[in-house]
Amino acid sequence: MDIEIGSHVYRNSDGRIDIEGVPQIAITLRKPGGPLLVNFVGYDEVGRVPVKMVDSSLQINERRAYEVTRTAASLLLKNLETGKTVLQIELREGGRVSFRQGEFLTVKAHRLELSPTEWRLEKHRISGGESDVKGGSVTIG
Repeated sequence: MDIEIGSHVYRNSDGRIDIEGVPQIAITLRKPGGPLLVNFVGYDEVGRVPVKMVDSSLQINERRAYEVTRTAASLLLKNLETGKTVLQIELREGGRVSFRQGEFLTVKAHRLELSPTEWRLEKHRISGGESDVKGGSVTIG
């Protein structure tokens, strides 16, 4: 599966995204046209898990602070308290998964920010280009 994170394309991924050494997001497709299934673990500043999603459904939603909106080809996870988009993932034509907007904390309490032009994590910043991960996971940080 090809995953576009910000404007960088990771080709031949297994759908898992490891952030700072921890598998934090996993994306699967039941068939080429969807549905898009997303597993995600969100952390707070002290390493607790206030939000967890399994197969695009909220399993942990501390203080009912999160809302998920999904279709067969898209998923939007928002933090209702802050109004910020946590994850916005879409299945594009040709089977490419596009993750071009979002903001959340890693297990190390660092903020990962995604925009259509780049992803940013601490001192790491990637904009444009592509990488072949050869059937493995995407690694950020």
